[in-house]
Amino acid sequence: MAAAEVEREVTTTISLGVRPVVDGQVNLDTLIQSLDAENQSVVAQVLAATEPTALLLVLKGAGRGNRFMVNKSGSTIGRATDSGIFLDDVTVSRKHATITFDQFFTFTDSGSLNGSYLNNERATTSVLKSGDEIQIGKFHLVFISNKSNASNSQSDNK
Repeated sequence: MAAAEVEREVTTTISLGVRPVVDGQVNLDTLIQSLDAENQSVVAQVLAATEPTALLLVLKGAGRGNRFMVNKSGSTIGRATDSGIFLDDVTVSRKHATITFDQFFTFTDSGSLNGSYLNNERATTSVLKSGDEIQIGKFHLVFISNKSNASNSQSDNK
């Protein structure tokens, strides 16, 4: 072997399987219809609430089926035990992301090592709309809110 071939570095990338579980509003309606009666009731309460309210439902990953409520005061997401939305897996940073509310709910990645994905695209800051899928590490969560609509497409995805 030539010296140049021996000195070549080989690198590889690990993919966390960034694939959508929910694909937009049409499939969100189908997803809601496929939920058990208790989860359908919770979704109906979120959509009927008068105060800004959101629900994150874990569709894939550890804790599948778990749901997390977010109100207008927002929430933190991470592996730290004091996170409002606690996702216990090494693929999640301790302080991974936040969801805030100012007219609409906004998702912001906190500079996490593995990043965050919104609808299969890397995201830093994005206005959320119902049906959006957030991937954090191995977790796929669907966002459902009474204060969002299909025209919320403002984002700063990077």
